[in-house]
Amino acid sequence: MKKKWFYPLLVIMTLASILAQYFTQIEWLKFTLAAFSLLLWAALLGKSTESVAYYAGERLGGLLNATFGNAAELIIGIFLVKEGLFNLVKASIIGSIIGNLLLVLGLSVFFGGLKYKTQKFNSMLASHNTSLMLIAVIALFIPAAFLKQEPLEDVLDVSIIISAVLMIGYFLWLYFSLVTHRQELNSSSSNQPIEDEKENPPWSKWISILILAISTLFVAVQSEWLVHSVEAVAKAIGWSELFVGAFLIAIIGNAAEHSAAIMLAIKNRLDAAVEIAVGSSLQISLFVAPVLVFVGLMFGKKMDLVFNSYEIVAVTAATFIASSISRDGATNWYEGVLLLMVYVILGAAFFVVG
Repeated sequence: MKKKWFYPLLVIMTLASILAQYFTQIEWLKFTLAAFSLLLWAALLGKSTESVAYYAGERLGGLLNATFGNAAELIIGIFLVKEGLFNLVKASIIGSIIGNLLLVLGLSVFFGGLKYKTQKFNSMLASHNTSLMLIAVIALFIPAAFLKQEPLEDVLDVSIIISAVLMIGYFLWLYFSLVTHRQELNSSSSNQPIEDEKENPPWSKWISILILAISTLFVAVQSEWLVHSVEAVAKAIGWSELFVGAFLIAIIGNAAEHSAAIMLAIKNRLDAAVEIAVGSSLQISLFVAPVLVFVGLMFGKKMDLVFNSYEIVAVTAATFIASSISRDGATNWYEGVLLLMVYVILGAAFFVVG
């Protein structure tokens, strides 16, 4: 972070959040300070991940950025499950998926397209991403369509089986993309010069890892505080759990991906930007959501994968438009606008439904 105001603001907001948690009972103040502090720590988390990614390589770097960018969503989800707020955690899962597919990818494609008339990325990667997102839609649709009227124990058993299958599929995808077909998926289709490809990271490797660890710790702490306040705040301002989880919490949790993906797209590193945005959605649907089912078992909470019809429609719509735009391996700024349009439409519908 080269901006001089960032670190003083980070310290001030963190201290303010800590004081609010222990010395006031005003829930909206606790929530607001925790949210702003979490945004700043998520941004530092994203920057430190970028620095670590420099030493790990482009493809693995994109995966690391998506993984640690999703740390906030996973940690928030764990605390939501622990509190038994299943509707909120499901909404946040859906919000993270559509937020990455529509908002993060849309902003990346839009700002990158303003600088380059056409940006290209690996079409083979785009094809596999599309197939994996369709698998995620199927995995979310099947429980909602078949299990709503079944006994809770049967629903939980099927959710555990689906979660295990998704996690196995995700790890096999990592093996496929990082080992057996690494070269094919690493090759870029771009014929434009990539900017700042040799730009040195702000920190050394071990300093980057240390900052990454500290950022993850503070993201975890601020996430727990955020969760403790969110339900009271949602009720106080009249917003539904569906809207708060799918949009407010998801936007806060996606802060790291936003900044990293947009900056990479502006530098014409669209392969890495797509890896962060789409790869993050895949990680949420194929890994984070299943993990939360097993986390529920650890806490004695019966977290299942039965999502409501609004959430299923939202993920299906996001997957459809994102697949339609990315399948040819080329984008322009107007396609970014299309993604953002769908995000706004879904946001308005979720707000009214609540």
